[in-house]
Parts: sequence; C-alpha cells; structure tokens
Amino acid sequence: MSERDEFLVGGMVPVRCDCGNRVLVKKNSPQHTSVQWLSDTSTCVELCGPRSAFVPTCLRLRDSIEKAVREGTLEVADG
Repeated sequence: MSERDEFLVGGMVPVRCDCGNRVLVKKNSPQHTSVQWLSDTSTCVELCGPRSAFVPTCLRLRDSIEKAVREGTLEVADG
C-alpha cells in the first residue's frame, strides 16, 4: 500500500449505522472522525430527508460510531 493510500484508508474500521448504511471509520482523536461511505447515502433519512438542511450529519451514524468505540471495535488513536 502506498503512503497516500495508507493515509487515506489505513486504520479504517467498518461500522454499520443503525439505519443500515455502511461506512469505514477512523478515530484520530475523540474530536476527529474520518468517515468513508460504502453505501448510497440517498437511503439515509437524516442526510436526505426533510430535516437534512438542519442536520449536517446522520445522528444515527454518530451514535453507531460512539457505540463501536464503547464496545472496543473502533479505537481512538489519541487515547
């Protein structure tokens, strides 16, 4: 894997959102989360539904990522 590819995808862990979408996630710190969507975001009600103008992210995905950190399947690089 090239240095560029390692930077972009190295350490990313698959997480399934409660809404069914799949993403790759890397937590560089408690505040910084990198997300790469693996499925079509048009099926996400929070991103594409009537509230999407007010919700810049899928809150269910945020909850799924936090759950993965609590369960230990996703590590935070900064501790």
